[in-house]
Amino acid sequence: MSSLSWDYIAKLVCIGDSGTGKSSLTIRLCEGRFSPHHDVTIGVEFGSRIVPVGPPNAEPPKPKPSISRDPSQVEISSGLPEPRRAVPEVEQKHMKLSLWDTAGQETYKSVTRSYFRGASGALLVFDISRRPTFAHVQDWLNDLRQIAEPDIVVVLVGNKSDLAAGDENKREVTKEEAEEWAKKNGVLEYVETSAKSGEGVEMAFGRVAERIYQNIEAGKYDLNDRRSGVKGSNVKGAPRGNVKLSAPPRSGGYGCC
Repeated sequence: MSSLSWDYIAKLVCIGDSGTGKSSLTIRLCEGRFSPHHDVTIGVEFGSRIVPVGPPNAEPPKPKPSISRDPSQVEISSGLPEPRRAVPEVEQKHMKLSLWDTAGQETYKSVTRSYFRGASGALLVFDISRRPTFAHVQDWLNDLRQIAEPDIVVVLVGNKSDLAAGDENKREVTKEEAEEWAKKNGVLEYVETSAKSGEGVEMAFGRVAERIYQNIEAGKYDLNDRRSGVKGSNVKGAPRGNVKLSAPPRSGGYGCC
């Protein structure tokens, strides 16, 4: 067992039609495995993952070349390297993502909508091999924006990209039209993922986390307000930042709990 502290905790929701792989994405991120057979989510399921956000260290300033305008004036070098200037390190920040995997079936929509409140980020998931799931993302986004905070960070996720590989290409939604939809609807960006192979999964969640961190730095959240969906480890009433973690499932500095 290893431990890792977190500086912020953010609530993320995974939304989209049933069968698009929302639960598989959460399992892949949190447990580093693929579950080919997963029961239909009823209501909501939970997971969490600690990810690094922000710059780990500041880049040292590059020395400017010394240029003399008078050719008769030539600088004499001692031949010794210039002494290194001490550069203050920037402490790496970590964010704990509290993942709420919601049910995609119409039967549970009234229940899952209630979990949109207090979310600071969302993954809007569709299946690239099933066009109807892409057609429905507009409805999911409309529901989300009616209930969640106005500045919620949303990433459009085209899951099951592994089905677009090889001769049996089952792709029904192109990258171009998904990217165009994301741009048109004010979504942060479009990311394609495969819960089966793991491709793009950390990128999708990481993009949301990074933008939330940028919003924190810009002072867009009240960390004392539960509705913002973000809390700092030093905020009154927040749990301590030490969280027991198992070994991270993949390299890249991520820890899952």
